[in-house]
Parts: sequence; structure tokens; C-alpha cells
Amino acid sequence: MPSGAKTIERLVSLFSEQPCWMIAPLAVELRYSIPSVRRFLTEVGYFNSFTHNGGWYTLRSTPQFGQDGLWFYRDIGFSHAGSLTNTLIELVMRSPVGMTAEELGEKLRCRCHSILVQLCRHGRVERQKLGRSHVYLAADSHTAATQRQARQSLPAAQVPAEIAVLILAEFIRNPDFSFEQLAIAIVRGKGFTVDVSQIERLFAQHGLKKTMQTAAPKPYGR
Repeated sequence: MPSGAKTIERLVSLFSEQPCWMIAPLAVELRYSIPSVRRFLTEVGYFNSFTHNGGWYTLRSTPQFGQDGLWFYRDIGFSHAGSLTNTLIELVMRSPVGMTAEELGEKLRCRCHSILVQLCRHGRVERQKLGRSHVYLAADSHTAATQRQARQSLPAAQVPAEIAVLILAEFIRNPDFSFEQLAIAIVRGKGFTVDVSQIERLFAQHGLKKTMQTAAPKPYGR
């Protein structure tokens, strides 16, 4: 068997033992340079992770992608679309109602706000302020209009009681927070995801909506 074929056989064997590898330890195991290992990977077929700055590799035959085109191994994410940028565009484009940065971050298990801003600036997605949320929509104007209309017609989701308590407690601690800042604080501090529209409805139900609207909000994301 030619040496190249033996190396590829060894590479496939390593991925059967461990489904995801970074390139440097893989090169050490194969005793080849990193450029050579990349050539072997190209020959077999592979995916780069969209998390961890694309630093993880898996063979193209390994991922069992879900309907959203995503597959996770522990905290490492892979996408049928490839990079994080391409994945964000595809998810936004395929969503019937567009997606907020919080919704995308929850699905992808990573922060993606800065990339979304860049995609918006380059015209690869559209951003629309709906209520107090920013929703990312498809770049195609017809698709974006359909998504916008569909999201506006969505019924407001109820907030589970345990999350409602967390939101109200956070508001008591930070009465000048905007709705967006409250949502971010709950995500960062408690690990729960809540939509801005849910918080708006909660405050309306408790008679706090006027108080919240007249408060001077801090800049978003700070």
C-alpha cells in the first residue's frame, strides 16, 4: 500500500477514536507537517468548526446534521454551511420570521452580535427594529418583507414564572435598564434566554410598562 494511502487510513482511524481534532496534535500523531495534513484532510473531506475560530476539524462523513444544518460535539459546533458567517446568513434566510441576535446565539451556542453587525453593513443580511428588538432578516427584499410581516403577527409568548421572578428582581436592582439590557442580564447571569417582547408583555401585565418606558436606558450592550 502506498505511504499516502496508509497515512489516510491512519487519519481515518484517528477520527474514529476521537471525532474532532485540532490540526497541530493531528499533525503530531501522523508525523507530517501541518500543510501536509491539510492536504490529506482535503482528500478525505472535512468540516471546520464554526466555533473556536474554526480551529476544530471533523471528517465530512462524521456529523449527523439536524434540520437546522448544525451538529455539536460537546461545545464544538459544525455547520453544513461551513463558517460562522455562512451559517448566520443561512439561518437568517431560512427562518420564516427572521432571527434576533439572542435567538441566533442560543441556537449556535456562541456570541455572534459583532459578526451580524458586519454582515448588515455589507448588505448580506438586513436588520429591522421591530418593537424594542432588532431582528435580522434575509438580504432579499421580498423575503425580508415576508419575514417581517410573519414576525409582527406572532402571538406574544408567556414568560415562565421562574424567569418572570428573575426579570423583576433584575429590574429592582437596575431600574434604569432597558428591556434589551434586562434580557442580556438574564442570559449572562442566569443562563436563561428571554425575548424582549416577552419582557414588554410581563411589564405591561404588572403595570410597570410606563415606568420602564420613561426610564433613561443605558446604551445597548453595556
